[in-house]
Amino acid sequence: MGSASPKHTCLKLVISNKEQIFVKGTWFSSHFDLFITDGLQSWTCHASEEEVEERASQWDQPVSEYIDLAEKYLGFQQPGSAYGFDDAGTGHKRLSWTFEKEGTKLEWRWKCQPSSNSKKTTADILDFLMDANIRLSDEVVSKTESFERMKVEAEKCLTQSEKLSREKEEFESAIYAKFLGVLNSKKKKLRELRDKLSKQGTAVEEPVEEDAQSTDRTKTFDEGSDEEMSGEEVEKEDVGTSSKKDDVGTSKDVPAGRGRGRGRKRK
Repeated sequence: MGSASPKHTCLKLVISNKEQIFVKGTWFSSHFDLFITDGLQSWTCHASEEEVEERASQWDQPVSEYIDLAEKYLGFQQPGSAYGFDDAGTGHKRLSWTFEKEGTKLEWRWKCQPSSNSKKTTADILDFLMDANIRLSDEVVSKTESFERMKVEAEKCLTQSEKLSREKEEFESAIYAKFLGVLNSKKKKLRELRDKLSKQGTAVEEPVEEDAQSTDRTKTFDEGSDEEMSGEEVEKEDVGTSSKKDDVGTSKDVPAGRGRGRGRKRK
């Protein structure tokens, strides 16, 4: 498990005194290896699982976190970190870098020993850089080709979009023109219906006024007739009353036998 799927990094590290070195790292889950060259000499650092675990315990960190942090600072040069590659005696070098944790500036150091085969170590680093450069070049070519294809597709999409936009504008113009024609026709019909209804309303109002006047006259006539009938009834009542009185008076003054002997003259 410890040697499965290692990660590789290679950093061109610029030291504070303008010295430049290349640091190649191979990162495992519980340990790591460093290969360093300045172009003339080479050094190596093999951090065993025991050493990594001991360093991690000193900093109160899990092993995985310790390795991830070391990979971060030796895989890419961090701008806020102070790097060093100093002599440690007898041809050894001490690689160091600083970082901040909870507001405190800390420094990690690892002792590197001279490579047993400096040329091979340097060649391995150069081979890794060449392979990485080839992979990056292929990736750049692939990305460029993909970009060109996407650019062509984008131009096609843009052309299609412009065509659709023009067709949309033409369609909308035609629809608006038809709509305006229909709308104006409807408005015209509504005006004609409104005028027709207005004329019909005027024609209906005139007979209504005539009927109202005739109704008033009829009412006045009826009222007059009622008054005349009332007067006639009163007269009839008066006549009837006087007739009764006369009849009563006649029956009293005129003898009965005399009345039977006379007859009315017929014309």
